[in-house]
Amino acid sequence: MPKLCVIPGDGIGLEVVPAAVSVLELVIPGLEVIQAQAGWGCFQRNGVSVLPETLTAIRECGAALFGAVSSPSKKVEGYRSAILTLRQSLDLYANIRPVRSLPGVSPRSDIDMIIVRENTEGLYAGLETLENGRATATRVITRAATLRIAEQAVSILRNLHRKKISIVHKANVLPLTDGLFRDTVREVIAQHQREGLQMETDEILLDLAALKMLSAPEKYDVIVTTNLFGDILSDAAAYWCGGMGLAPSINLGDGVALAEPVHGSAPDIAGKGIANPIAAILSAALLVHYAWNLPDIAHQIENAVEKTLASFVETGKMASLNQLSTNQMLEEIILRL
Repeated sequence: MPKLCVIPGDGIGLEVVPAAVSVLELVIPGLEVIQAQAGWGCFQRNGVSVLPETLTAIRECGAALFGAVSSPSKKVEGYRSAILTLRQSLDLYANIRPVRSLPGVSPRSDIDMIIVRENTEGLYAGLETLENGRATATRVITRAATLRIAEQAVSILRNLHRKKISIVHKANVLPLTDGLFRDTVREVIAQHQREGLQMETDEILLDLAALKMLSAPEKYDVIVTTNLFGDILSDAAAYWCGGMGLAPSINLGDGVALAEPVHGSAPDIAGKGIANPIAAILSAALLVHYAWNLPDIAHQIENAVEKTLASFVETGKMASLNQLSTNQMLEEIILRL
């Protein structure tokens, strides 16, 4: 039976993650759930944002569902972002962000893309210094990490029967770092094409990619890019699925996966029982697909969410959608599982 490490984190994570776990327990009878700690609250209680036993539990389970993390407004000695710590400690090198139109909440009905983002290096590697009024961040791009993320993008294209990979970079301004990224991804794609995998490919400079994300998002299929660029593009792309509050994601490593809704901890509504659990539930579906290789069950969860939203459209009750409590939304989705 699958095992799941559950890390609610902070804020509304404490509300939406239990909702997502309820869905998983319905579709995967016998699922073993292990609770663990990480986040700002964990730091305040224990002096570290991620407990060592949390990392152990995730490795033992091979799959984790993370809720949300709060961050202090000012630098706190000894504190490091829980999610960055998890990604780097577990070598979760790929961040996968599917963006699909959802009934009633998406501005368009024809969006279906997957953004594959390198997750461990670039400007998010945490290599920063401050000396004599000069702050420096080191951007590291390696061939090894790029090979992994390129292979992940190709694997997603193959397994999900996609047709095209777009390489997003800024090699015209960053010829060494982004040049290495671009050339390595090209090499991986070319090798798979020589082996008979049919796929289209193109390259887009980041600024033009951002413009296209706004003006012609339906043209995207699979995007592969670096850490910072992927973070920016995927947050912008979330507009097309109804906003970051509805956007799921999953982080993948070798033998381990950690899913997380894209939204933050939302301290303004935390504890009120009104947080929308859809992003957490869709993130749980990604775990079912990528960690446990149960695509039919993953689609069952996704279809239940879409049918729930569609029912509000059909009955003319979209205005009341945001008035549902967390548990009410959960009940609506469970009805359609």
